[in-house]
Amino acid sequence: MLDSSRLPGLSPHAPGQLSPIKLTVTDFLDSLSFPQAIGILLAFVFVLSSLLQKGRPKPPNAPYHGYRSWWEPTFLLKMRFIFRAKQIIHEGFMKYKDVPFVVRRVDVDITVLPNKYLNELRLYPTSKLSGVKAHVANLVCDYTYTNIMIESDLHFRVIQNKLAPELSKYLDIAKTELEYGWAIDIPQPVEWQEVDVQQMMRMLVARMSSKIFLGHPACRNLEWLQLSIDFSIDMFGTAFFLRMFPPWTHPVLARIFPLRWKIKRNLNKATKIIGPLMEKHRDVLRRAEKGEEIQEDDTLLNWMMDHGNEKENGAFEMANRQSILTLASIHTTSMGVANMMFDLCAHPEWFAVLREEIETIEKEFGKLGEREDIGTKQWLPRLEKMDSFYIESQRFNPPILLAPSRLAMVPITLKDGTHIPAGTRMACANADILSSSLPNPETFDPMRSYRKRHESGELLKHQAGQTAINNLHFGYGKQACPGRQFAVAEVKMIMSRLLMEYDFEFPKGKSQLHSDVSGGFAPPGILLLAVCMRLVPFTGRNAEPWYLSEQILYARVSNGSKSED
Repeated sequence: MLDSSRLPGLSPHAPGQLSPIKLTVTDFLDSLSFPQAIGILLAFVFVLSSLLQKGRPKPPNAPYHGYRSWWEPTFLLKMRFIFRAKQIIHEGFMKYKDVPFVVRRVDVDITVLPNKYLNELRLYPTSKLSGVKAHVANLVCDYTYTNIMIESDLHFRVIQNKLAPELSKYLDIAKTELEYGWAIDIPQPVEWQEVDVQQMMRMLVARMSSKIFLGHPACRNLEWLQLSIDFSIDMFGTAFFLRMFPPWTHPVLARIFPLRWKIKRNLNKATKIIGPLMEKHRDVLRRAEKGEEIQEDDTLLNWMMDHGNEKENGAFEMANRQSILTLASIHTTSMGVANMMFDLCAHPEWFAVLREEIETIEKEFGKLGEREDIGTKQWLPRLEKMDSFYIESQRFNPPILLAPSRLAMVPITLKDGTHIPAGTRMACANADILSSSLPNPETFDPMRSYRKRHESGELLKHQAGQTAINNLHFGYGKQACPGRQFAVAEVKMIMSRLLMEYDFEFPKGKSQLHSDVSGGFAPPGILLLAVCMRLVPFTGRNAEPWYLSEQILYARVSNGSKSED
């Protein structure tokens, strides 16, 4: 029997006492602060995940990119991708360009394809290559209430079959709500005043979108407007948080994450708002069957009810679907406006160019909405230089780093022999593809697309909202964003008025404000800078400017549940 008293460094201990090793471990654990304990737990989770991880599908010869050396652990690469996605994707694109490569995220490996495959891939049906299933997987759909996006495509059909064909009508309707909200959401200062740019833009766009989605008076229900803004922020925040951890941890983490609780609470509140609107429409239909003539707003909600099945017409599901429609309709549009403002501040020589274009249109057509015979259909397409400026602004501030996203539902072999296994997540490095196709891509040249249209004579091409093999911000092929033209038109409506009523520039010492995106998508209000702005009315070429000052955290606005009339 071993006698510990005879071994150097060891001494017997009384029964019930901790051994020296156990005592050391206990002291170490007791000395940890809560953040340190969480950090150690996260490191343990990442290491364990790497050890237990099964092989993820990818093209057989596609190399993994991003490792700094052969000995770097995979879990460290995945952690770096959380904060350095843009850099890793760019370096991989520059290194491989014409061949697929793979980037490693905590929850998934993504095969980055060269755009030479896009015209072949767009021919595959959604049963073989699905954009929707790739998107909802990105949103961690099991825990963010976005599963309904794959259960039915009602939200897609209403944009494709109702909004897009009647675009000019709905833009004119949205314009009326822009007029109403302008005096409320945009300050009318007599001296310098600071405002939260992104919250200001979100509220304006939320009003315009709600007008066509739900009609009046719901579009002026402050509780609904804030819910529609918060849903995307909270949903992306939840998805981004969960994607930082391996999928096998999600069932536990999702149940203790406060933002997920908030999503459910807000969906319940939304149901209480949407439910009565649905009952009102049903009542109109019943009375119409009896021969009564009832006037009601021609809303997208009414169309969805008329074309939805029994399950889709449930109040909670419809409220959920209406909230999902705000994902693209509010935040990407408001980001587009904000980024154009930042780029104008960085390049103030373009103020005069854009204002001169607006003034020329106003001389011919009057201000937007001023003449009954001239609507958005005639007015907005004349903003060719603003359209070109927006394309360049998007290039420098891409809302998505990897697009269009697809999930291979079945094994696919491309014409050149590239094999894509079932389950492969794939996308293109859209921001890098666009820049690599241009001369002097490092130069901010907002008239690139304007010159292309006029020099080539292709006046209907090279426009914002149009998809092209080198411009993938809105997707590509039949699965491209169906509401992109509406979003671009909203940006133009807001920018044209901002330019003619206000002047703005960076404060001294500031040369550029920019946002970075991580993991392929920028969660609005989570990673983006929310910027406070000092503004003053624009009264002419010598007017004092708006001043922008950087503020890292965004400020929420709590408006209660009152409605405006």
